[in-house]
Amino acid sequence: MSLSNKLLIALSLISIATQSAIAAECSAKSGAQTVPLLVLYTSEGCSSCPPADKWMSGLKLSNNKVVPLAFHVDYWDYIGWKDKFSKSEYSDRQRKTAAFAGAGFVYTPQFTFNGKDFKGWDGSRLNQGVENSLKLASRANLTLDATNQANGEILVKATAQAVKPNDINNADIFIAIYENKLVSQVNAGENNGRELKHDYVVRDFLGAYQLSNKNDFSKNITLKSEWKGRNAGAVIFVQDSHNGEILQSLQLPFCS
Repeated sequence: MSLSNKLLIALSLISIATQSAIAAECSAKSGAQTVPLLVLYTSEGCSSCPPADKWMSGLKLSNNKVVPLAFHVDYWDYIGWKDKFSKSEYSDRQRKTAAFAGAGFVYTPQFTFNGKDFKGWDGSRLNQGVENSLKLASRANLTLDATNQANGEILVKATAQAVKPNDINNADIFIAIYENKLVSQVNAGENNGRELKHDYVVRDFLGAYQLSNKNDFSKNITLKSEWKGRNAGAVIFVQDSHNGEILQSLQLPFCS
């Protein structure tokens, strides 16, 4: 084989490898049924929260029948341990959720299911709630795409449309970037000396966005190369701005 042919073959292999790296893409699309959103409000400064974190981590959620998210609130930070995953905006979101229900207080750990308080978190009750939700027709069409770029960044594309015209003006759209397999060694506060493990932790939260007059929403998000290889993903969900009801939710784990 001539040297020129060897060079052509080598260049072709490099080109194929480069195209594969650039084209590494995963995607998700919502279906005809409503997929419920399960939210946990938690804190590393709360001694009663680790069992709730563990319960959520142990759920078998690979069947795409429920979308989990964990928001770490900041109102327990003052008692000695600052939760590095907490944000004041997550505490504000919990207070707004409470206001939808007419409640005058918030607490941790708190689960909500499709925007409603979910007390006494139990596997059988959750399964029943999921089955009931899956009997409801979807009120929003959602898509998520994640593409690994050649420079190591991840490009996330999200779209949304309302199914019913009456939902267009009341639809709030949110996008969450979450991460799994997080571990903290707590050195102060109520959980002093404990190693805490977390999954589905919201690391970035975007919205509320609204649909255009043409019933259309599209958003591109670029995540820095530090996200490459992390056990993470994106969630998009649509919520009724009047009563907090979840119209549809969709989850996409990032490509490896």
